[in-house]
Amino acid sequence: MATANLDANIRDTAGKGAARKLRSRGEIPAIIYGHGREPQSLSLNARDLDKLLEHIAAESTVIEVKLGGAVSKTLIREIQRHPFKRQILHVDFQELVAGEKVTVSIPIVLMGVPEGVRLEGGVMDQTLRELEIEVDPSDIPNHVEVDVSHMIIGDSMHVSDVRVPDGVTIMDDPETSVCVLAAPRAAIEAAAAPEAVEGEAGAVGEPEVIRKAKGDEEEGEEPKK
Repeated sequence: MATANLDANIRDTAGKGAARKLRSRGEIPAIIYGHGREPQSLSLNARDLDKLLEHIAAESTVIEVKLGGAVSKTLIREIQRHPFKRQILHVDFQELVAGEKVTVSIPIVLMGVPEGVRLEGGVMDQTLRELEIEVDPSDIPNHVEVDVSHMIIGDSMHVSDVRVPDGVTIMDDPETSVCVLAAPRAAIEAAAAPEAVEGEAGAVGEPEVIRKAKGDEEEGEEPKK
């Protein structure tokens, strides 16, 4: 489980005007909430927060927020950012309670070099990069590893193939694809080329069908009386 520390201050003011003043002083408005506690407004040092977010996976790192003389273990649940500036507008923290499971997303890390890549030049396509899990806060894994060294061209792996530690429940659909090992593009194009040539040859060599005109078919028949 990855952890980090962050200092915070209690914020008594609220509203858009107060939030703008905080940001002008290099601070970020925030809130902490959780089971059995009233939501509490905070302010964070913008520079400290930026440095922290550069080095952690925000969705799955337990952050120990120091507020006065108390420390609360939390998860970041939402980061509101400016539409086009590199500026954080607001942060939501959820306080964690021991024994009360939380839902988080953790990275999926593919391990090993697939046999189909090493021997056949295949291309690995990772279609799912995060796994949503339910877990006790004290057991949140940093990531989950998936061994792909045995895969050959045409193989795929799904969420149902992912193994997680005891106490961790996967929330994603078991049939969701995690990765696919495809043939190299050159091989696909080479396999398709003969079919295209054969189709063109067939079109050129197709015999012409000659049909008699309607008038010719009726020629020689006795006129009806």
